[in-house]
Amino acid sequence: MKEMLLALLLLIIGFVLLIKGADFFVDGSSSVAKRLKVPSMIIGLTIVAMGTSLPECAVSVTASLNNNNALAVSNVIGSNIFNLMVVCGVCALFTPLAVSKDTLKKEFPFSIICAILLAALGAVGMTLGRIDGIVFLVIFAVYLCLMIVSAKNARNEALNKELEEEVDEEIKILPVWQCIVYIIGGAVAIKFGGDFVVDGASTIATGFGISQNLIGLTIVALGTSLPELVTSIVAAKKNEVDMALGNVIGSNIFNILLVLGVAGAISPVAFVTENLIDIAILVVMSVVVWIFAWSKKKLVNWHGAVMLVSYVAYLVYICIR
Repeated sequence: MKEMLLALLLLIIGFVLLIKGADFFVDGSSSVAKRLKVPSMIIGLTIVAMGTSLPECAVSVTASLNNNNALAVSNVIGSNIFNLMVVCGVCALFTPLAVSKDTLKKEFPFSIICAILLAALGAVGMTLGRIDGIVFLVIFAVYLCLMIVSAKNARNEALNKELEEEVDEEIKILPVWQCIVYIIGGAVAIKFGGDFVVDGASTIATGFGISQNLIGLTIVALGTSLPELVTSIVAAKKNEVDMALGNVIGSNIFNILLVLGVAGAISPVAFVTENLIDIAILVVMSVVVWIFAWSKKKLVNWHGAVMLVSYVAYLVYICIR
């Protein structure tokens, strides 16, 4: 009993370190980027998007290093399903969630392709090997370059001076010493947070006789997705949700290509049949939400309700299987 309570405490401390560490890392990095005159739009598409994926990356890489590979895969899949169905679903309940044409035509289909590619590579030998991980990282690098070029073009064509000034105000330029402290401190917090979450989750899973796959799909996935959830709910309340779905889709792409790419390159990641089933469910849910978004170019209240009910049904399924 004492060991379980200690593991639970370790899990909670780990989540706090992950979330706050990611916040500090993003703030410090964004401030440095602004000092270097990097456009705000590019900061949002790169540093901030990767920042929200840092908790998943820390947990999955730590799990891979500790040979808890079931936790690495299930964490990413669970986080992606949670991001798509719960984060977007909750936002749509607050206010209609507008979807940009670029997201519908480019990022959304690409996120589905990434999930299918993950299933295909994982099904071959039931493992995501080092070569597979490197392939993911190469695709991620190409995707990142294309995204930066696209952002520059969009900024040059459509971003007027008034909007640029408004976006710039959202990013505080911190003193250099504070940037360094935030970046280093955030990275350290993320590192130890990942260690604590993996150790705590593994102990709890063992104590209750629960599979690490289930723990990764539920508790760990929820914990590492808290940054996206909190940010999106706050944005929804302020009616600033135009890019919410795009951000979630971008984060899901980062999770598969960057997080599992790094984990796979470090140590071959073992797959189980449940992983392939969960990826198939992610693909189906993604297609359904894509159709919802195409129909009215936005997600409305009833879409959000359907998405949340679907997620609850998915939770029931993975608990009883």
